[in-house]
Amino acid sequence: MERSEAHLRQIRQAAQDALHGLQQARAGVSVFRACEARPAQLHDVHDHQSARGSVMLNVVSSLKSFELRAKDGSLGSVRDFLFDDSTWKVRWMVVDTGRWLAGRTVLIHPSAVVSANYGARELTVALSTAQVKESSSILQDRPVSRQMQNDLYNYYGWDPAWGSALSGGGGGMYGAGTGVISAPLSAPIFFGASAVREAEHGQIDLDAGDPHLRSMAEVTGYHVRAIDGTIGHIGDILVETESWDVRYLIVETSNWWIGQHVLISPHAVTAVDWTDQQITLDLTLETVKSSPAWDPAHIIDAQFKRQLHGHYGWPGYG
Repeated sequence: MERSEAHLRQIRQAAQDALHGLQQARAGVSVFRACEARPAQLHDVHDHQSARGSVMLNVVSSLKSFELRAKDGSLGSVRDFLFDDSTWKVRWMVVDTGRWLAGRTVLIHPSAVVSANYGARELTVALSTAQVKESSSILQDRPVSRQMQNDLYNYYGWDPAWGSALSGGGGGMYGAGTGVISAPLSAPIFFGASAVREAEHGQIDLDAGDPHLRSMAEVTGYHVRAIDGTIGHIGDILVETESWDVRYLIVETSNWWIGQHVLISPHAVTAVDWTDQQITLDLTLETVKSSPAWDPAHIIDAQFKRQLHGHYGWPGYG
């Protein structure tokens, strides 16, 4: 009888787990979510796993449409993330304020995030609705300039040097970073086709835009090329939501290696061609194909990262 009751409890638990997984899928929570060990004293800005000492690696697409909540109300929903292509750090969240501010779009720095509720799909920031209301808006058909960003840093009191180096900074886990993508390969980010047409006719001062600021929505889908051939395309991006570093590009290998996904660190990127929508790596096809197998349904733990970084010779986890 005791054995039967234990068996029933296992069945009930399995059913509850399956239901929970289905609810997450319906809510748009990605199966790619992963975590890694971390010191327990870091800020608890993630879900319940952070209480057990883990940092969340989140797929960017799973964070889009999250509601952004201020101290005293909703600010709108996250529409996109802008990252610095020289440091691979998320620099801004693009927030659609909806009807609250008559369709305005604003930029919020990720350092303002103080907590996250993944079940409710909410990010809470240490701001008031009044602060955001009085801040500058994005002009839909204009590039995001350095001056606009400086104005926001000064207005909110944010630190423009917050986490400025590639994947953790000189004293971080990865060691000193380098600007792996040079400015001539970049172009200012625009929010609208009309701006692109105006730029082509010289009607917009391209110098007004930040040449290193890129949209994650734009980069998703870019072709990925190794030294000796095409690997596939970017299916998504893994971001650590403690430091807001871009940790890995999730590359779908398409017809070259059907049904596979591989994780590529920004350290492997040597160039990005924004015109041809292609990212070039300092890797060979064979090196990628012989890398440690990754199952998107499994947690990315420290052991896997040691194997992955050891295989490619990337900094960290050596």
